[in-house]
Amino acid sequence: QVQLVESGGGLVQAGGSLRLSCAASGLTFGYYAMGWFRQAPGKEREFVAAISWRAGTTSYADSVKGRLTISRDNAKNTVYLQMNSLKPEDTAVYYCAADKWGQGVPRQESYDYWGQGTQVTVSS
Repeated sequence: QVQLVESGGGLVQAGGSLRLSCAASGLTFGYYAMGWFRQAPGKEREFVAAISWRAGTTSYADSVKGRLTISRDNAKNTVYLQMNSLKPEDTAVYYCAADKWGQGVPRQESYDYWGQGTQVTVSS
């Protein structure tokens, strides 16, 4: 049974930092591209960042470039999202997702498995 479990969310002031983690089990982690998505209240879920399965190529939404960094540790079956210079508009539930043999694309339909999400709240 595949499980993706996010952690590290919380309440932070604008300009602060958080690091999200997503621990994967039940799959061969190194075969999967990993993505982070978010959903703010009243809005649709949107792409944040992704990292490919093989070369570790990364991609980001324009709104987070230069502030958020995705990385992975295949030995720990974990993907991370380092979030710096946070803004109130980053407030959302953050989800990680896994895409077998993926190149780390923004298209949500490409992802096979999803976590339950972790809440990030940025106060002004």
